Amino acid sequence: MLDPKNIRVRYAPSPTGFLHIGGARSALFNYLFAKKNKGQFIIRIEDTDIERNVEGGEVSQIRDLKWLGIIPDESPLEPNPKYAPYRQMERLNTYQQYAQQLLKQGHAYECYCSEAELERSREEQLARGIAAPQYNRRCLHLSKEEKNNFIAQGRKPVIRIKLEDHLTIAFEDMVRGPVSFNNDDIGDWVLIKSNGIPTYNFAVVIDDYSMDITHVFRGEEHLSNTPKQIQVYRYLNFPMPQFGHMTIIVNENGKKLSKRDASIIQFMSQYRDMGYLPEAIFNFILLLGWSPEGTQEIFTKDQAIAAFDAKRLSSSPSMFDPQKMNWLNNYYLKQLSDDAFWDFIAPFINKAPGVELLSETSVKQLAKTFKDQLAHGIQILDLVKPILEPTFNFDEEAKALLQSQDGHKALDLFIQKLSQLQEIQGPNIKEIFKAIQAETGLKGKPLFMPVRLKLTGQLHGAELANIIPILGKDLTLKRLKA
Repeated sequence: MLDPKNIRVRYAPSPTGFLHIGGARSALFNYLFAKKNKGQFIIRIEDTDIERNVEGGEVSQIRDLKWLGIIPDESPLEPNPKYAPYRQMERLNTYQQYAQQLLKQGHAYECYCSEAELERSREEQLARGIAAPQYNRRCLHLSKEEKNNFIAQGRKPVIRIKLEDHLTIAFEDMVRGPVSFNNDDIGDWVLIKSNGIPTYNFAVVIDDYSMDITHVFRGEEHLSNTPKQIQVYRYLNFPMPQFGHMTIIVNENGKKLSKRDASIIQFMSQYRDMGYLPEAIFNFILLLGWSPEGTQEIFTKDQAIAAFDAKRLSSSPSMFDPQKMNWLNNYYLKQLSDDAFWDFIAPFINKAPGVELLSETSVKQLAKTFKDQLAHGIQILDLVKPILEPTFNFDEEAKALLQSQDGHKALDLFIQKLSQLQEIQGPNIKEIFKAIQAETGLKGKPLFMPVRLKLTGQLHGAELANIIPILGKDLTLKRLKA
C-alpha cells in the first residue's frame, strides 16, 4: 500500500457528459478527504471513449465543480509538470509501454478474435447455462504461424491480461469493509483495444500510479472493477491506493437514481440555471451518503472540511430528497443581504412579463417580498405573476365575493380612500382597511378579498399592504376600477 502521509486523491470524469449528482458527490468527498488531511485534490480527464465524448464536456465539468466551490489543486488547466499530462488521450505511449512490459512478462497476450467469433463464443456459453460468459482463451497459445495468418487477414490484435487462475483478490474497502472476488469469475479482459486505446481498467491503474494517488473514493458501480485493477497492480508491482466505494443514490421510490429519471434534476448546470445557490447544493450533496456525529445539517465549506470523516460514509443507499434540497436553498437565500439577494434574483425577476411597468425600486421591493418563501431563483416568476400579470378566471367563491353587496361596498370605499392618499405606504394601506371595518363592520374575507381579487385574481398571496405600494397608486386604482 502507498504511504498515506502525503494524501493525493482524484476525481476523473469522462467528458461524455456534464457534471451530474453522482459525479459531484464523488468529487466532493474526494475533495473533503484531501483538504481534511492537508492533501491534494486532482482532476484528471478520462477521455478515451472518443465516440461518446461531447463538445464542452471537460470544460463544463471543471466549471461546475468550481461553481460548487470544489477547487482542484491540479487539473488539465492547472497542471503539475511532475504529473502531466492530465488527459488520457495524451498518455497513450505510457499505456503502450506498460502493456508491452506485461506481454514480455507473460502476464498478457495478443488476441486476434473477431467480434463475430467473440459473439459466437458468448452465445455458446449462454446456451450451456453460463450466466456470465468469459473469453475462452483461444488466442492464449497461438503459434507464430497462426498469428502471421491473422495478420495477413488484416486483423489487428487487442492485448488481454492473463489472470492468475483460482486467485482470490481481497481488499479492505474504506466504506464496505472486507471485500473479495475470485479471478475465475472475471475472465481475461482487454488492456489495449485494437485501435491502441487503453480500456478504463488498465488506464486508471497506470494513471493512479503515475500520479501518486493514495486513496480512491468512487461510486459502487466501480466495485466490480477493483479486482481487475488490483491484478494489474500486482503484475506491475505497483503500490496500491486504498479504495472506498460509496453506495448508490436512490429516488423517493427507492430506485437507483438514473440520468433518465425525469422526476429529478440531474446536472449541476441545471441547478445553476434554475437559481440554486452553490453553497446549498454543496451542503445538500455533503449529506448524500455522509453523516456528521451530531445533528448539525447546515455546513459551510470550512465546517464540512473540519467535520469530514471517511469512517462516517454510509454503507446504505442515500435517498435524494428534492424537498430537503429546496429547504436548504431557501435557508441560504434567506441569509443573503438585501444587496446580495437583489444581485442574485435580478436576472430572474427582470424576465417577468409586466415588470417593465414598475420602477427598479418597486421591482426590488417585490422580489424582497417573496425572499423568505423562495425555493430557487426561477420560482420568482410564478410568485410575481399574479401581481405583474394577473389573470381573472374566478371560481364560484371568488365570484360570489365580488358580486355581493359587502364586496361592492368594500371595493368602493377602498377606491375612495386610496384616491385621497398622497403617500402610498404599507401602514397607510392597513389604516384604510381599519377605517372601512370601523365604518361598515366588515371583516375577514368580505373586507380584504374583493380588493385582492381585483388586484391579483387570487384569493391568497402576499400581504396587500406590501403589494399595493409596489404597484403604486395609479396602477392599483386602474385595476380596482376595471
